[in-house]
Amino acid sequence: MHAALQLRAHVYALVRGFFIARDVLEVETPMLSAAGNTDLNIESFTTMFSGHVDAGARERWLRTSPEFPLKRLLAAGVGDCYELGRVFRNGEAGGRHNPEFTMLEWYRTGWDHRRLMRETIELVESALAMTGRRAEVMITGYRSLFIDELGLDPAHAAIDALRAPLAEYGIDPAGLTRDDWLDLLLTHKLQPAFPRDRITVIHDYPASQCALAKVRPGDPPLAERFELYLGPHELANGYHELNDAAEQRARFERDNARRRERGLREVPIDERLLAVLDAMPDCAGVALGIERLLMCLAGTDAIADVLAFPFADA
Repeated sequence: MHAALQLRAHVYALVRGFFIARDVLEVETPMLSAAGNTDLNIESFTTMFSGHVDAGARERWLRTSPEFPLKRLLAAGVGDCYELGRVFRNGEAGGRHNPEFTMLEWYRTGWDHRRLMRETIELVESALAMTGRRAEVMITGYRSLFIDELGLDPAHAAIDALRAPLAEYGIDPAGLTRDDWLDLLLTHKLQPAFPRDRITVIHDYPASQCALAKVRPGDPPLAERFELYLGPHELANGYHELNDAAEQRARFERDNARRRERGLREVPIDERLLAVLDAMPDCAGVALGIERLLMCLAGTDAIADVLAFPFADA
């Protein structure tokens, strides 16, 4: 445990030094919000405020990332900024997940996702160097990766063709969309084969997987986002950030509609974010899981090895 705590402290110091050298401001934003995350694949914790009703909404959502308040700061003119802090995701507990964990999230104004992915690579390389390690880097487009490794074009392959390589897993196809099958191919077929001594960066995703990224027109249109892996572990997820409030509202409402279809609870939309999103400057942002990075640095696949006390012992 002592070695893991020391490693975490060294990584925090490295992160802060990295951003001080680049004039990126460290900020701190609320962990409790009146709004939540509408993402279908993420479930939030909620709690109730027992004070005076004038204080605001009683039900509060524990943040799943600091993204929305950081974007409000960007819209207010704060400029390049980052936050290093705890986030919370319900139901995510196991060998590689803990319901509370540490996220590093940062934003660069005037940058796109491709420029930011190179800075993300630099940060991960700096962390590896701290433990005397190096990694080769492979940067690939999402479509190219599927064609090169699986012989499947994610933009045009029939769903049956996407399902075929996954037959051995006996996955129930009920309710699964094209994007679900693409995600399963990535997590079951592609990701496990990434070499442990390689940083793999995948960029320009199908437009249907845009999340909070801008979509670049074309044939096919592409979501301007990236994911960074160290070995088989996904470490970071970045976007050329959407700053169109009407489009963002439509995406939130589409998420909630899908939640209703799946029998999940709808989540309150962040109206404070939408009120200022059009004023947010063109920027790119990325979130990096600190425990995932620590696991890679420590050479372990068990998140418990890099926590002072995992969920079961908290």
